[in-house]
Amino acid sequence: MIRIGSIVWGVRDVPRAIAFWTAALGYRPRYEPDVDWALLEPAEGRGVQLALKLVGSEANPSPRHHLDLYASDQAAEVERLRELGASEVEWEYEEGADYVVLADPDGNRFCVVEAGEQAGEQAAQQ
Repeated sequence: MIRIGSIVWGVRDVPRAIAFWTAALGYRPRYEPDVDWALLEPAEGRGVQLALKLVGSEANPSPRHHLDLYASDQAAEVERLRELGASEVEWEYEEGADYVVLADPDGNRFCVVEAGEQAGEQAAQQ
């Protein structure tokens, strides 16, 4: 059997990324962070860890991988994430799109998906 243990996220500023992602996801550092590495875990319950790794390059404007964050109230979460430091990304949305594309303070793109009650059900299962 195999499972995802951590998602590794390249960042240019580890302390700034820790501040953003712990507030955004309700995570906490699992161990005392190093200057170039931090491992975040859900503060309550179980879930996938998010590892933050210091990188020397800017975020790719057309990344091959990104996070989909499922939200029960997409508009409220998008606003909360923007207040934490996320920025809007210019994007051509197809008609009926259920997601909003944002970038974290390092420019890494992620989506906030309208998942309704499904978001809460999945969180309870983790």
